[in-house]
Amino acid sequence: MTRFDPSGPLRGWLRPPSDKSISHRAALIAAMGEGETEITAYLDAADTRSTLAAVAALGARVETAPQVSWTTVGPVPQGLGNDLRVAPSLGVRIQGVGLRGAGPATIDVGNAGTLLRLLPGWLAGQEGGRWTLDGDDSIRRRPVDRIAVPLREMGAHLSCREDRLPPLEIEGAPLRGVTYELPIASAQVKSCLLFAGLLAEGETRVVEPLPSRDHTERMLAAAGASIRRDGDAVVLQPAERLEWSSILVPADISSAAFFVVAALLVGGSDVALEGIGVNPTRTGLLTILERMGAEIAREWEPEESGEPITRLRIRSAPLRGTEVGGAEIPLAIDELPLVALAACFAEGTTTIRDAEELRRKESDRIETVTAALRGLGGNVEPTEDGMVIEGSGGLRGGTIDSHGDHRIAMLGAVAGLASREGVEVVGMDAAAVSYPGFEADLASLIAR
Repeated sequence: MTRFDPSGPLRGWLRPPSDKSISHRAALIAAMGEGETEITAYLDAADTRSTLAAVAALGARVETAPQVSWTTVGPVPQGLGNDLRVAPSLGVRIQGVGLRGAGPATIDVGNAGTLLRLLPGWLAGQEGGRWTLDGDDSIRRRPVDRIAVPLREMGAHLSCREDRLPPLEIEGAPLRGVTYELPIASAQVKSCLLFAGLLAEGETRVVEPLPSRDHTERMLAAAGASIRRDGDAVVLQPAERLEWSSILVPADISSAAFFVVAALLVGGSDVALEGIGVNPTRTGLLTILERMGAEIAREWEPEESGEPITRLRIRSAPLRGTEVGGAEIPLAIDELPLVALAACFAEGTTTIRDAEELRRKESDRIETVTAALRGLGGNVEPTEDGMVIEGSGGLRGGTIDSHGDHRIAMLGAVAGLASREGVEVVGMDAAAVSYPGFEADLASLIAR
């Protein structure tokens, strides 16, 4: 167990790890491409290394080198000194195999759910190839029927355990473009179908019930694909080739979110977070917290590689309850556990609804978050598609079991700093899936 005691104010200037979603997609699209792609500030974590290993197994040449520096565009944040702490990342060069050049392989996806759901779209249309995707015990409980059903509509040949669970067997086959209406907004399922559409005959149209993160669309467009938005649909034409030279991966707003909430909840805190990706399809947490009373300043906002980035400045603030649901859910799906944590410290009631997708993450996050916060003294009730949290102004403390879920582990650490008695986290090592240096970066803000 790892213990996190109540802390004094958090202060400092930090660049969190690079964006996980963008890193996965960058490596996959680079492998599909012709020629070499240079990826700057690729996330160095277990999940994203699984993606590099996967594309290498398929025949792409992958070269990596550590990166620990960051060139700021904006001025030094006033009052926090000149010392910017930068989470390590990787410089990556990938020589692609082309859209139709992936070699047969057995792929170990580890714990990377994004890789499990995106990669089959690219492989399914490569005739004559055979692939097996498998992973750890957690991955073997992650359903793949949400990609298998639409891929089969496109003509894909797939088989999986109990027709819904990994391992996933893929036999390349000719695909046809379809119009597919997503039953639930999911950037992973959408991206899988767009990858398949690159190799399909005819137009592929993916209709979303609500907008989800659009990193795949931005990157495919940059690589030369014919892709456009048409109302609620993303429309893609088949491609002969992709070509992409370089991309800079911004810092991950999902990783930054833990420091955002910690700074809000621990009195007297003042934290600047550098180079954060603020794609409008990812900033739902900021909107929700600002509605709850948070003061989150954007100190500059350039654009790099098609993605807007900014420096966030967060100071502690009293919060009030709110309603979260509808179109906000896909824009904050990974950060909703932190909304629940913040709601425990807020005044009044917070209701999270329309978030059934939380039950399909690394753990059933509705149940794990409810149990975790109740164990710390929170008043939380689960619902079929969310939670109801009665704010009490804080949490007592206690013990949280991460259940192997990286976001629950890091939530426990933040809860400990803001609690009255501290929190012990069982399974803190789960954080390494997305943020290997989380504890050290959090400690650096306390130390200052």
